[in-house]
Amino acid sequence: MIYEMRTYQVQAGKAAEFLKIYQESGLHIITRYAKLIGCWTKESGVLNSIVFLWAYDDLAHRSQQRAKMAKDTEWAEFLPSILPFLVHQESVFLNPASFSPAK
Repeated sequence: MIYEMRTYQVQAGKAAEFLKIYQESGLHIITRYAKLIGCWTKESGVLNSIVFLWAYDDLAHRSQQRAKMAKDTEWAEFLPSILPFLVHQESVFLNPASFSPAK
């Protein structure tokens, strides 16, 4: 199992609106392709940031799932609704250590 930590920095004051649109219009689409472990807003560090943690079997599974999602017309229609909010995004892959409770 690998985890992808995706951090989205959004325009100041727009986090609540971004999350509402994501939850109501996009979450049901992306969860067809990835398992959501959690979603957080940041109170320190780079502010106006939202962190998603997604789980995949491995990097190959992630690549396959992202390719399928890219072909999903519903995802293609949703994506333009959140792009105007984004200032920066980052993707980090996390591999659990052997003793990690999350594997």
